[in-house]
Amino acid sequence: MTNNILIENQYKRTSLFEKENVNYLVRILKRFNTVPKINNINIITSTSEPTVFKIVPNKSIIIGSSFLNKPILALVYLRYGIEWQLWYKALNAEKKDVVLCDIAALEVIRIFYNLLPKNDKEKLENLDYVLINLIKNDIYLNAESSLLNEELQSFHGMKNSKIELKESWKPIVENLAKPTEYMLMSGGDLRLNIDEIHLLNKYGCRPFPRPDAFTFASSTASSVSNFAFDKTDKVRSILIRNSLKKGFQETTIEFSELLKNNLRHIFKLNEECEIIFSPSGTDSSLQIAAITQIISDKEITHILVASDETGSGVAAALKGCHFENTTALNYPIKKDTKIEGFRDVDLIQIPFRDENGALKSSAQLDQEVFDAVIKTKNQGRHIVLHTMDQSKLGYQSPSDEFIKKLNTLEDLSIQIIVDGSQLRLDPKDIQNYLNKGYIVTITGSKFFTGPPYCGALILPQSVNKLIQSVKNTLPKGLTQYYNRSDWPTSWFCSTELSDGYNYGSYMRWNAAVVEMDRYYKTPILYRNMGIEMFCNFVDDSIKEATFLQPIYGDETKTKSYSSKEFGIRNIRTIFPFFIFKNNEVLSVDKVKKLYTLLNSDLSDQFEGSSLEIIRLAAQKCHIGQAVNVKYTNEIESAILRISLGARVISESWVNRDISLFFRNIELQMSQITITIKKIELILNNPELLD
Repeated sequence: MTNNILIENQYKRTSLFEKENVNYLVRILKRFNTVPKINNINIITSTSEPTVFKIVPNKSIIIGSSFLNKPILALVYLRYGIEWQLWYKALNAEKKDVVLCDIAALEVIRIFYNLLPKNDKEKLENLDYVLINLIKNDIYLNAESSLLNEELQSFHGMKNSKIELKESWKPIVENLAKPTEYMLMSGGDLRLNIDEIHLLNKYGCRPFPRPDAFTFASSTASSVSNFAFDKTDKVRSILIRNSLKKGFQETTIEFSELLKNNLRHIFKLNEECEIIFSPSGTDSSLQIAAITQIISDKEITHILVASDETGSGVAAALKGCHFENTTALNYPIKKDTKIEGFRDVDLIQIPFRDENGALKSSAQLDQEVFDAVIKTKNQGRHIVLHTMDQSKLGYQSPSDEFIKKLNTLEDLSIQIIVDGSQLRLDPKDIQNYLNKGYIVTITGSKFFTGPPYCGALILPQSVNKLIQSVKNTLPKGLTQYYNRSDWPTSWFCSTELSDGYNYGSYMRWNAAVVEMDRYYKTPILYRNMGIEMFCNFVDDSIKEATFLQPIYGDETKTKSYSSKEFGIRNIRTIFPFFIFKNNEVLSVDKVKKLYTLLNSDLSDQFEGSSLEIIRLAAQKCHIGQAVNVKYTNEIESAILRISLGARVISESWVNRDISLFFRNIELQMSQITITIKKIELILNNPELLD
């Protein structure tokens, strides 16, 4: 048809492309980037039939030119059409069963619609289109919906022999008929929900790429990268195809094991080490509390080092209490109440800072921990010592000398846990801990910038064998938190947990593994030089800014190997700082407000200013969120953090060219300069903080 044109080859100077509409159109096109990429499916615009929407199975999607005058409407229809084609390709030999494509695509587009910004939904409110009406009226396909069935069939012209799903398809639709961005925010808790204006979660990031923001927030959480999102979206397509071919359960178990094996390969772990995925680092603490309960008959004391710089819910989790008001499996519960089946335990908390807000010395921390160990040992209790490597502000404790001293104690019932949640560790560090029999907690969402809420426990061979021999079961209340599939199949203790699979956790870990893989593909020489270049620049930039004050000095790390041996744990990669206005440190509330403003487009607050100022105000800068820290004994304040993330290195090596690598590092250093300038711009306009 001569009047049909590939959509990307069409550009007519209509009112749609006027200056006031360009930014809106660009935003819609950016969101289109989250739509699955399918080979050999053309999107064609028809000018001869301006109101047509037609799916040509396995070939094309034809959309009438009138849709393009309403970009958000076109986005919704194209998202539906592409999802339909994705499921049709996955059907293979069963092409007649297109009811699956209709149902899955409708379910996906309903969720996609709910994730649109509020103002985009408002543009669709008064439109009378088949697909929009189905979404807004929340109509689902079932045996009675023959009219609906006919309406969806009209898009592709193929007759459905059945309206109902096969039994084997139901878990596939339930778990995989969801946009990838929705999967990346599911199976966690309410903190992953996004607001309906800016589409940001509690951590200031999105479950889909946000390339327009400068991102140095790896001490807290990051929006998923374009690279990791595309890889994970492709995995969803593969999982759909494999589930239809081999069955949902077999496919899912294979996927989970593949992720764990990839982690073993990346960190060069022994095959006998066991990995347990968890929705978050705090969930890992709850898993530790449960594991230690079933392997020790003694009364238990948890000694939590760096209690002021670990996750806010860790202390509650170690005591066997609910740490939020919903679980990762979406059960409503009451925060701080006891989880059924947990015994009472003691908890000794050892903070990094004293009551005046001053950082304790390494020797002081070592002594406090040692005293707590001796006291607990003398009570005949089992000790679970939670060490820190590294904290949210970049500290480690206790020292290697402390561990040597600990090893001289006789008749000590102890299990050491290393909180490596920031994962600012090299493979040799993790191997070193496991070889000593320590359990290591990690996340893929801090240094490696995977989506927030992907935690894991790595258990050494000795602990794995001990748990395999145990015939006790995990506390009953954990059925609200974890599925049996989350735990090793060789363990008896988890047999009474729930059926089901946490695909949100799997997909987040897939994105994290993608980031780990490309980080380690950067040659070690350039990787380490890039790390030192970037971190030295951040350090100098903060110290040169008169309105910023770093809370770290020139302290050495409390743990180190030979000073000649470079390791990421031996260099500061998290840079926390206080913020000042007129020589007075900002209050907690103003620091939190500044953090939000920094991550927002403020250009509308600077109308009439120079173009340079407007561009600076518009730039979104995402850094580590506020942490309450006393400035002095009398003054409460909070710090923000600029951090090195793995992407600084891996995205600089994208061209695999040495000169471009260092130029790309420098470009990210210039983003640090802009971020600090925006902090200054906000401080110079104090009304913004009121």
